[in-house]
Amino acid sequence: MFACARRPGVGGLESTSIWVKSAGGIRKGFAVVVCRACSDPPCTKVCPTDALVNREGGGVKLHTELCIGCHNCEEACPFGAIFWEDTQNKPEICVYCGYCANYCPCDVIALEEINRPVPNTPDEIKAESEASHAQ
Repeated sequence: MFACARRPGVGGLESTSIWVKSAGGIRKGFAVVVCRACSDPPCTKVCPTDALVNREGGGVKLHTELCIGCHNCEEACPFGAIFWEDTQNKPEICVYCGYCANYCPCDVIALEEINRPVPNTPDEIKAESEASHAQ
């Protein structure tokens, strides 16, 4: 999380685009809250200024100069993966730069190519997470 915030030159978590939280204790592991690169992102649909647009290959791109700070995108994200940067009054959204994976001291975060459908709903993500913990 700190590596993500350092990408724009910030020290601390104010500008992070990823959050790692407990999934219910050590036995249940941890959950990573990050943009899931939805194929049909709801956050882009609610942006009144088209500051958020679909990015080729999935996910979204933010045009900060168009953002009016309405928080609609943050509220529309079904995963809670749009964080707010209060100083700039703009959303923080993962751009898949890889800093989190490159600097994770425990090597638990990785960027991988996947050859299966990406879970796009909270229920699909929960089912995938439970299946991987059962193995």
